[in-house]
Amino acid sequence: MKIQPHIILLCILLPGYLFAQGGQSTVKDEPYTVPQSVKYAISDKHKDVNLKKLVIDGDNSVFILTNLGLFRDYPGNIISKDLIYSSLADKKPVDICIQEEKEYLYYLYPDRFLTNKHAGTICGHLPLNKYSHIAVNKDDDVLLVGKQGAILFNRSNKLKEFSIPQGEFVKLYVSNNTFWYLCKEAVFVLENDKWNKLHEGKNLTALAFSGNNIAVGTTDGYYVIDKKGNSINKKNNRLPVPAITNMLTVKDRFWFATDDGAFVKQQKNFDYYASKRWLDQNRVIDMAADKNGNLFFLTSTGLNKVEFVEETLADKANYMQDNLRKYHLRYGFSAESRLTDPNDPTSIRLDDSDNDGLWTSFYLGSQAFRYAVTKEEKAKEYVWESFEPFERLIVIHPITGFSARTFERTGYIAGDTVPWRPAPDKDWWWKGTTSTDEFVAYLFVTAVIDQFVATTAEEKKRVADYFDAIMTHIISNDYYFIDYDGKPTLWGRWNPEYVNSFATTQFDRRLNSTLTITGLQLAYKLTNKEIYKTEAYRMMKEHGYLENMKIPMNNIKFTSGFQHDGITMGEDWNHSDDEMAFLTYWVLYHYAFDNQIKEEYAKMIRDHWEIEKPERNALWNLLTYGTSGDIDLESTIWYLQGFPKDRTRYEVKNSHRKDIELMPVDLQSNFRDQKTKELLPKRERPMNRHNNNEFFIDGGRGSSRTLSGDEYLLPYWMARYLKVIK
Repeated sequence: MKIQPHIILLCILLPGYLFAQGGQSTVKDEPYTVPQSVKYAISDKHKDVNLKKLVIDGDNSVFILTNLGLFRDYPGNIISKDLIYSSLADKKPVDICIQEEKEYLYYLYPDRFLTNKHAGTICGHLPLNKYSHIAVNKDDDVLLVGKQGAILFNRSNKLKEFSIPQGEFVKLYVSNNTFWYLCKEAVFVLENDKWNKLHEGKNLTALAFSGNNIAVGTTDGYYVIDKKGNSINKKNNRLPVPAITNMLTVKDRFWFATDDGAFVKQQKNFDYYASKRWLDQNRVIDMAADKNGNLFFLTSTGLNKVEFVEETLADKANYMQDNLRKYHLRYGFSAESRLTDPNDPTSIRLDDSDNDGLWTSFYLGSQAFRYAVTKEEKAKEYVWESFEPFERLIVIHPITGFSARTFERTGYIAGDTVPWRPAPDKDWWWKGTTSTDEFVAYLFVTAVIDQFVATTAEEKKRVADYFDAIMTHIISNDYYFIDYDGKPTLWGRWNPEYVNSFATTQFDRRLNSTLTITGLQLAYKLTNKEIYKTEAYRMMKEHGYLENMKIPMNNIKFTSGFQHDGITMGEDWNHSDDEMAFLTYWVLYHYAFDNQIKEEYAKMIRDHWEIEKPERNALWNLLTYGTSGDIDLESTIWYLQGFPKDRTRYEVKNSHRKDIELMPVDLQSNFRDQKTKELLPKRERPMNRHNNNEFFIDGGRGSSRTLSGDEYLLPYWMARYLKVIK
C-alpha cells in the first residue's frame, strides 16, 4: 500500500491518526465539532412583528427588541412576546443590553432604565424620550446616549451628564469596564468623564474586542488596532462579503455580519454561513453568542442559530441510516424526497427517477459493506430488500434480459412520460431508455452482494442469474441495450463501432471499454461460462479495449467535432463519468482474471485518482484505496466529517465572495471546470450527489428537495471495512 508523505505529517499533527502494523493508516473515530442549523419560529400571534436587536443573557435566554415590545425564546424554539414579568409585559423598551461580565439584562424605556436583577432595586428615572441607547459595564455603571447628549449612572444614582462626540453615531460598546462610542468616521473612548478620540477612519460600521486589540469593520473590509489607536495590520477586504454591518468576538474568533450572510475568521480562511441552509434570509441585522459559543443571527423576519455540537462519524451514520429508512425508500429504491409544499414538511413525496438503480446502488453497497464489518443481520436484510427492485427491473416487461430504469404504479408517474410503457401487469408501468449509469449500478451491486453478503449456494446463484441475464442480453444484441422499440437506447452502448468512434482524447472511449470488460469479467467469475472470458479477451485484443482503458487521464481534453444522436460531446467534462468509473473500478479490480492484469488495472485506477485528488471526494479515495492502495487520508476524513446531516438542496451562492480565488472559465485550459483554486467545505456548497462537480459553488434545487443520505453511508462503511476509520 502506498502512503502519501503528507499523511505522515498529518499523523504527527492530529491526534487520533494512527498507523497499524504493515503501514495501514487508521483514524480513530473520536468526537469532532460541527455546526448545525436551528431555526426559530415566530409565534403565529405576532405575524407583523419587526425584529430589531438581539441579546443573550448569562442564562442563555434570548431576548429580541421589536416594534411590539420585548420578545424572548420559549421551549420548542419559539419566539414570542415576553410576558414573564407582568409589570413589563405591556411596555415597549427603546433599547436593551447585557451587562458586561455579570450578563444581566437591562431595559431602557422612554422614561427610565431598569433591570430585574438585584431584586429589582436598580431603576433610574429619565426625561421622556431623551435617550435611545444603553450600555452597562461590570461595575454597574450605566451609560445612556441620545441625540441630545449622554448620562452616566451607577446603579440608580446619577453621576454625570455630558455631550456626545461629533459625527454620525453607529453603536455603543463596553469592553474591559470601559465605554466606547463608534461614529462613522471615528472611534471614541470614555475616559475621565469625557470622550477621547482614539482613532479616525472612513465608513466605519462595527467594532469587536479581543484582549488589547480592536477589530474595526468598514463598508470595505476590516483591520485591527490596539487600544491606544495604533494600527496592528492593514485592512483585509478579501472577505466573503467586504461590507460589514456588525462584528463579534467569540472564543478568540472574529465573527462578521453582513447584508449577504455571516462568516467567521479561522486561522487560514473564513467559514461562510448563508442561504437557507443557515438563515431564513441573508440580511443579518444583529448577532449574539450564548455561553456555549453557539451563534445566533437575527434577520428582520427570523432568528437563526448555528449550534456547535459534538458527533462521531458513527453517530452521523446512524442518523443517516434511520432517516433514509423512514423517509427515502420507494419500493426498496433509495430516493431523493420532494416537498409538494416547500413550507410544509409533512408534504413529503418520493418520485421515480431516471437513475433509481444507480442511486440505490450507493445505499445497497453501504449495507453490504456494513454487513462485512458488523455481520448484523439487519444489514443483510436491507441488502436483499433493495436487491428485489433490481431483480424486478428485468422481469416487469417482456424484453428478455433488458433492465428497465424504474417502475411505478399505473397513474402515478412523476417524471417524463415518453419512455414509459405499460407492464403486462396492468397495475404497473416501467421506464425504458436505460443508460450506462444504470449498468454501473448492476455491476456494483452484483459484485458487493457476491463478495460480502451471498453465502449460500442458493444466494450465489440468485445473484449470478440476475447478472447473467443482463450480460446475455448485451452480448446477444451486439453489445447494446435494446429497448421496447427494438433499437439501442441512447447511452446503453458498448459496441466496438460506437466505443472506438470516440477520439482517444474523449473519456467515453476509456469508460465504455472499462464497463464492457468489467461486465464480462464479473459474469465469468459468477457463472464460469467460457463465453464471457472469450469475449473479454476478444474485445481487448481485437478491438483495443485494454489499450482504451489505459488511455492516460492527462490525455483527456477539450475535443470538438463529435456528436452522438444530435448531442455535442467532448467539449466539456461530465462528472457522472467519474462516478461511473470509480464504482466500476472496484469490480474491475476485484474480479480481474489474474494478478498480472490486476496490476494493470491498479495503474489505470491510480492514474484517474491523481487528477481527482483536488475534489477531495472520500468515496473516490476509498475506492482507490481498496484497489490500487492509494489514499488521501486527510481529505477522506475532512469529507466525512464535513458532510452535513441536513441534505436539503438549498439554493446557495458563493461566486460573489472576495475571499476565494476563482479559476479561469475556459474549458480548454480548465477542462474539468474547477471553479475555485481551493475546494469549499461541503456545507457551503450546493448539496449534490457524487455525479456533480465538487467545485460547483452556486446552485441547488431549493428547499423542497432532500437527498437520501446514501451519499455519506457508502464511503463511511467502506472506510470502516477498509479500516481507514475504527
